[in-house]
Amino acid sequence: MSDAVTAPGQRSALEGELGHRFVDAGLLEEALTHRSAAYVAAGRRDRRGARRSLGYERLEFLGDRVLGLLVAEMLMAAFPREAEGALARRHADLVRKETLAAVATDIDLADHVRLPALDDGAARHNPSLLADVCEAVIAALYVDGGLEAARRFVVERWTPRMNASLTPPKDPKTALQEWAQGRGRPLPVYRLVKTDGPPHQPVFTVSASVEGEAEEVASGASKRLAEAAAAAILLARISGSAKGGTP
Repeated sequence: MSDAVTAPGQRSALEGELGHRFVDAGLLEEALTHRSAAYVAAGRRDRRGARRSLGYERLEFLGDRVLGLLVAEMLMAAFPREAEGALARRHADLVRKETLAAVATDIDLADHVRLPALDDGAARHNPSLLADVCEAVIAALYVDGGLEAARRFVVERWTPRMNASLTPPKDPKTALQEWAQGRGRPLPVYRLVKTDGPPHQPVFTVSASVEGEAEEVASGASKRLAEAAAAAILLARISGSAKGGTP
């Protein structure tokens, strides 16, 4: 659909996938609406009296935190003997954009995303957009039905993914190091590019490089997190190149 309000039948089908019937239907509309989709049934009124959606960005912000909490809760219960580092790697894998987009695809969320008519079509299947909307929907479940409503959905959709891996995924720095060593190259090099932000909340920007490959840059709340993020980006690129035929 483009910028029309979600029809009751379509909303009911989505509520079935989510396992929750919304008391505030406008909240679900907001979670499904890109901010550029102008006038919908829920939201603030503009100066002409039409209601205007706030878009899903604020709910996405909340949904990211709700999902993070619930996945952490699931991991603590499922892997009582695993160390923090292993749990952290599992957690990162389960809350990443690709996983969210896969869940969104499973429940046909693209059919319900609301975009301006000019942007409708292929844009609604963009993995990044679907991941953002999925987080917003989780937040809508939380706001409308409490933590238990969000928990039911997350447990149902994330448990098979959590159980699919018997061992925790490798951290990006270890995986990148093994990639380099397996090709007879020197160890990856990490370089602090800059530090931004106030002393109590710094943001570190780090580059990661491997001999023969262009470097990648990423930021994080610590040098360790920034290095891991840069390593993950670099590894994703060079692994993709290798699949395409690059040695």
